Amino acid sequence: MVLGGGGFLGTNLSRRLLARGLRTGAFGLRCPFRADLPGLAWHAGDFRDPAALAAALPGYEIVFHLIHTTVPFSANLDAGRDLTENVAPSLRLLDLCRDLGGRRVVFISSGGTVYGAATQLPTPESAPTNPLTAYAVSKLTIEKYLALYENLHGLDYRVLRLPNPFGPYQVPTKGQGVIGALISSARKGEPMTIWGDGSVVRDYIFVDDVVDAMEAAMADASGERVFNIGSGQGRSLREVIDSVERLMGRRIDVRMTAARPLDVPKSVLDAARAEKTLGWRPKTGFEDGVRRTIAWWDSGAAERTR
Repeated sequence: MVLGGGGFLGTNLSRRLLARGLRTGAFGLRCPFRADLPGLAWHAGDFRDPAALAAALPGYEIVFHLIHTTVPFSANLDAGRDLTENVAPSLRLLDLCRDLGGRRVVFISSGGTVYGAATQLPTPESAPTNPLTAYAVSKLTIEKYLALYENLHGLDYRVLRLPNPFGPYQVPTKGQGVIGALISSARKGEPMTIWGDGSVVRDYIFVDDVVDAMEAAMADASGERVFNIGSGQGRSLREVIDSVERLMGRRIDVRMTAARPLDVPKSVLDAARAEKTLGWRPKTGFEDGVRRTIAWWDSGAAERTR
């Protein structure tokens, strides 16, 4: 069961699981790329609705928890809402998994925010967590509740801390995903506003590599629970813009505005634990991933939603 199965990561994960021949269900408010998911058991519902969630979960042993209703900026505007819309429903989810026989929860956390302004780069899982956003606090809180439920109730789990994933099916509707937003702006000939001067450094990873990690976490039999899933390489936003412009063969009207205090200067993840324990490492080079993302947009798939 893929919670958030209609979103960017959820659509890519569901496609992979279906291609593997696995019985796959998905839950969420919308599934805009339903036509690309033949055989998916779609359950429309609000994550905050316990009855809708309870109706979707029976019969599934593995639950991928990808739902989060806020982004770092919006979470800081209303931390209470972030708590009630994400942490409280996640607790209800854990209760349902415990009661309905779920075997494992794979939770997608945020490697780009939970460490805050890390002093060690690339940053390992053992680094201190000093979040600068309510979004990161809620992600960490859910991680802690997963550990608690395993201790109290034997509910197995894995946490994947992701940096900045990108690729097909990432459309700029939630204010996340700068590469998809850049491609969309370039195709439409519209300006794009960024915060700061483009010097912030982030770890970008192609979505197929993320899905590889999700599959590995689904089958992992180790004693580890938390994994960074990143490339280990940092790129400035300006470098990303330059790459997209060069690969698309067109200029993007980028407009800069004041930097935000919630944006740490550099965030790069050390994924050595995932390589050692899960046998995972990224296979897709950054520019190859950007080319494949551009090709997806050029295919017209982004307009074929329903």
